[in-house]
Order: sequence, then C-alpha cells, then structure tokens
Amino acid sequence: MQEYRPLRVALLGAGSVGSQVARLLIENKAELAARVGAELELIGVVVRDIDKAVKAGVPRQLLTTEAEDVIVSADIVIEVMGGIEPARTYILQALNSGSDVITANKALLATHGTELFDAAEQVGAQLYFEAAVAGAIPIIRPLRESLAGDKVNRIMGIVNGSTNYILDRMDTEGLSLEAAMAEATELGYLEADPSLDVEGYDAAQKAAILASLAFHTEVPLDKVYREGITKITAAQMEAAKRDGYVIKILAIAERIPANGGEAGVAVRVHPVLIDRKHPLGAVRGAFNAVFVEAEAAGELMFYGAGAGGVQTASAVLGDLVSAAKRHVAGGPGLADSVHANLPVLPIDRVHTRYQVTLEVTDQPGVLAKIANTFSAGNVSIETVEQSVRQDGGKRSKTATLEVGTHSATDAELSAVVKALAASESVESITSVIRVEGI
Repeated sequence: MQEYRPLRVALLGAGSVGSQVARLLIENKAELAARVGAELELIGVVVRDIDKAVKAGVPRQLLTTEAEDVIVSADIVIEVMGGIEPARTYILQALNSGSDVITANKALLATHGTELFDAAEQVGAQLYFEAAVAGAIPIIRPLRESLAGDKVNRIMGIVNGSTNYILDRMDTEGLSLEAAMAEATELGYLEADPSLDVEGYDAAQKAAILASLAFHTEVPLDKVYREGITKITAAQMEAAKRDGYVIKILAIAERIPANGGEAGVAVRVHPVLIDRKHPLGAVRGAFNAVFVEAEAAGELMFYGAGAGGVQTASAVLGDLVSAAKRHVAGGPGLADSVHANLPVLPIDRVHTRYQVTLEVTDQPGVLAKIANTFSAGNVSIETVEQSVRQDGGKRSKTATLEVGTHSATDAELSAVVKALAASESVESITSVIRVEGI
C-alpha cells in the first residue's frame, strides 16, 4: 500500500489547550502516523505573543503571528484561540481554501455555527468540534453520528464544571456562594469574567450546540432561556439536602409535544432540584455529565472531566485523527443534518415540577388561601411543609411554607407566583426552583 503524503496541520492559539495540542502532536508523532496512515506535520502555530508561547513549551521555530500564510498552506486547521474574532475570519478562510477545521470555540459555534457549517458544505470540507462541549467527554460524536438514526427526546447536562464545583462545595461543606466562588477562582476554574460561568452564559452556548445536534434544528443562542446561580443561598442548599435533593445548574433541551399548541423544542439553563440518587445528582466537583434520553437507545450517560488544557486537547486530537483519516480515505466532508426546522419554543411551554418557598402570616385560613391561589392558576399541589420560627422563645408572626407542585407549565407557575406576590397573606417569596429528574 502506497504511503500517503504528510498532512499539514496549522494550529491557531497556544494557550492552556493549544500548548498541550502542540506538545501531544510533537511527542506522539509516530503513534499518530500509525493510527492515521499518514504523518501529521505541524507546520505553524499562530499566536499573539511569541515569547509567552515559548514559555508554555511551544518550539519557537513553529511560532508566528502571521495567520494567513499558515492557514492557506494547511490541510487541517485547529482553532483553539477562543473568542469571536479573529477566530471566525480565520475559520472561514480555512474552510474556503478547502481545509478541514477543528475548533473548541463554543461561543463562536453558538453564534455563527450555521454560517460556518454552510461554508464547509459548499466546499466539501468538514468542521469538527468535539472539544467545544464538555471537554474530554465524547458527546458531540455520539449525537452527530451514533444517535443520528435515533430520536433524541431529551438532554440534561452539567456542562459547566466551575459552577458544579461551586454548588458542590456549598452542598458538601455548607459554604456560602461567595466563599465557594473564591475557592473556584483560586483554583483557576472560573473565567476571567466570572459572569460567563455563574450567570449561565457558558452553559447556554453549550446547550445551543447540543440541542442543534440532537434535534437537527438550528437553535439560536437568544432562544436559550438562562438563569445563573447567583441567587442560590446556603439556606436553599440545606433545605434541598433535608428533602433528599441537591441543587445543580443544568442545561436542558427537550421536545415539546403539541398539547393544543405548536410542537417544537425548548432549550434552557437554570438551577434545579434533582434527586441525590439521580446520576446527575451524584456528579461532584468540577466534573461534567450529559444524560441523554433517546427513543430506541433509552437512557445514556456521558461523564468525565469537562475542562482543563490536556483534557480538552484530548478531544481536539480525537477530531484531528478523524479528519486525517478522512483525508487518507478521500471523499468530501459530510454535512450536518440541521434541516428538521423544529420551532424553538419559549420556556412558557415547558412542563416540570416546582418547589416554591414562601414567608406567610401565621394566622388561621392562610394555608387555604395559598392552596386556592395555586388551584386557580391550574397548578396542583403535591406537598406542603410548614415551619414556624421561635424568636426569643416567642412564636414568630410569620411561617415558612414549602410547596411542592405536580407538573405544570412554566407560564402557569409564573402566573401563580405573581398572584402570590400580590396576596396580603404572603410576606415574601424566598425561592422558586424547578424540580427535574423525576
């Protein structure tokens, strides 16, 4: 069998991921060539600061600040520089020159994915992005290929390790949100702008990508409902633990049946109560996990390290081997199936259970009034737990009500919460949180 020519690889970015990709390519060159059937030649690493990249271990002779010359000379371009620009311009340039592209850029895919996939399809190139969601966990390829013939009904995932670490420390050690965030910052888990993590922006980008693949439908980022973890308190954590739950922030994408309205999909990111015995409830520290419910395959769980330079580099190298094998075998890239065109529905249409915690006046008839408010809003109560504080040995004038509901739409629950807030019997609504995994 005739040996295939060396494949030229360009690398854009040499940060925590890019430097590891370069190292693995150099150190494992012979082994990768044996797997692929062709030598993988790293022809250049594009960076903004050459001296900084040298300190990260990248050989100086490979480094350049001139992207265009390297991109047009490559068979495969790896983009791990992050951000929207100039990454978008570089990837389009690579695709339009016929190069396959591997990216770990979730923000770019979530905002410009359709444009990039269209560009790849027009020239028969391939865009790979396993590293863009959940680090080293292989979730993109199973959704893109293994489950392509199945019908995925729901995805629930812990896709941001930083926030999972924060919530886990609050749960296991009783830390405040501020203390847990300080720990996460010290360990380097949080982004330079922590709001990307704690306000759910990072998870929303990943949710849009997963939903687009799972439902073969374009999911714009602005159609993803998003709540962060900044309002979660130690008291909520303690109450969840008492009731057998744990609080996680989940990315959830699911099919919504018609039920008198339009059928479609809904995508959301927000904190939830989930049973501690559920597989996602047991995910600790900075780990990620994605739970998939498919019609034929049933329930599937993908778990592992969701971040880290070498872990993400592992996913990048997996895509590189796939891209290189395609070159050796020949043939055009395969377009992604995003043509189901299901409507992306608002969170109002989502059905789930809720737990609502209220401070109410402690007097006769209040519980009946609260129950009537829920009933009038078409939300059925499943459980009610009442507690009264003692202030200096005296009974408090207010009581805490923890109301658990049966499944209802988000629109119905929102209307009930609005009515409760206007009630003279309700002093305050201290918590409204969705219950998942039941």
